[in-house]
Amino acid sequence: MLFFAIILLSACSGSKEKQPATMDFCSLIHFDKPVGLSSKLDPLRSLMSAKTGVFPLEHGDGSMISRAWLCENAERTIDVQYFIFTADNVGLIAVDYLVRAADRGVKVRILVDDIMVDSDEEKLLTLDAHKNISIKIYNPGTNVGKNIADKIINLKYDFRGSNQRMHNKTFTVDGDVVITGGRNIADEYFDYDHEYNFRDRDVLLIGGCVKDIQASFAQFWNSPLSREVTLLTDKSDYKIDVASKFEQLHQYACDSNNFWPQVRENIKQIPFVFDKIIKSGELQWLDSVVFVSDVPGKNNGKEGLGGGGNTTTALIELVKNAKKSIVIQSPYLITTKIGKNLFRDAVNRGVKVTIMTNSLSSTDNLEAFSGYQRDRDELLQTGVRIFEYRPDASIRKNIMTGGLQKKLDYTPVFGLHAKGMVIDSSITVIGTFNLDPRSANLNTECITIIHSAIISRGVMQGIEEELKPENSWETTLKFNPDDYAGYKKNMKVMTRRIVPKDIL
Repeated sequence: MLFFAIILLSACSGSKEKQPATMDFCSLIHFDKPVGLSSKLDPLRSLMSAKTGVFPLEHGDGSMISRAWLCENAERTIDVQYFIFTADNVGLIAVDYLVRAADRGVKVRILVDDIMVDSDEEKLLTLDAHKNISIKIYNPGTNVGKNIADKIINLKYDFRGSNQRMHNKTFTVDGDVVITGGRNIADEYFDYDHEYNFRDRDVLLIGGCVKDIQASFAQFWNSPLSREVTLLTDKSDYKIDVASKFEQLHQYACDSNNFWPQVRENIKQIPFVFDKIIKSGELQWLDSVVFVSDVPGKNNGKEGLGGGGNTTTALIELVKNAKKSIVIQSPYLITTKIGKNLFRDAVNRGVKVTIMTNSLSSTDNLEAFSGYQRDRDELLQTGVRIFEYRPDASIRKNIMTGGLQKKLDYTPVFGLHAKGMVIDSSITVIGTFNLDPRSANLNTECITIIHSAIISRGVMQGIEEELKPENSWETTLKFNPDDYAGYKKNMKVMTRRIVPKDIL
């Protein structure tokens, strides 16, 4: 399990993290005065009122640097909604950027799912104690503020409720700009980890549908399912030392062993890159961009572990209306009877359906893979083509963070984490939805539906590269690449078959 970075401020001086160097790296790294986001957006206001600016973020380093620059130049608000926010370099440095924005007077709201919080409440309270930072926990029934007995009782008497998680991922600045998509906040989602990374995708959105994303965040933030961290813990049990912890955090973020100075320099170049993509037309201004989010709680539970949701309905309609082609990327692929029938019907009316997912060698989730493995042949019999991502995909050398490639001579394993579709070469879906029953019925998800042949063409260029033999195996009824994972991993995945597929 990945851990929630925000509550681990003490990791800056812990034994598992690099110690801040004795030299004051903060004094060596010059932080320019923020230019202010409005100075870049004001010339675009007329476009923003009628259209949505769209720019896919295919590479992890660009997606990471974009978030950092937005934090540096936020003027009013930053709203953060994530499933995972972990305590590695990227996570801790992300927190430092949020704290420094709050120090300037920016109001920061952080909403995170309860299931991924795994540390003592003191660290949560420390961050929440900043006058401009507020933290809420979504569906806090199994972790924060709960002892072992509480957790067992909740799992026993509210199994469905305990499995309803918030999987939405949005990063909204000043109500004008959003980054949303598949990435959580951790090294491996930004091609930055030394051992295992995810091939992932986000999208930058400006104006237009951002108001709908802001409304969705407000709905989650104000939901009874989202609870203030101070209401879940007894604050009087802890001595909160805000100044000391934040200083440790900042020193960690300024240490060149943890966040290289050249990355800071790249962040400073974002305004010039921003101007370039506007002038070059790479930032597309579109009339038809639709953001769809499930509501807190997903559905009423009258259908047991089923029931669907807004995102499920929207994706079903897109598949039903496809005319020529459907290309899907989903790291976890567990199809229900409804899903198989949808694909079979599409194939029967002449639609070419291609799905890319993880192989056993590349997956990080053996439980999910066991569900896929159980009905892989039945899915293939519908007529779809399935490609499984290679852990040694050649393309990983191109998408891995450039600074790491120059500094270290290694080739970490890559797995697929991008979630989306390209339909009829004209509609692109980028979001958080995995093709499995959990996303369909239990987790809240969000997707952005982009009607643009230009955006679809750009996204498909990357997918087509990943479908090549050096990056993926094509699985058929006569061949699958499970044996390449080795005997031990094959035995491990077999033990997961006891887990019901509808909660994977």
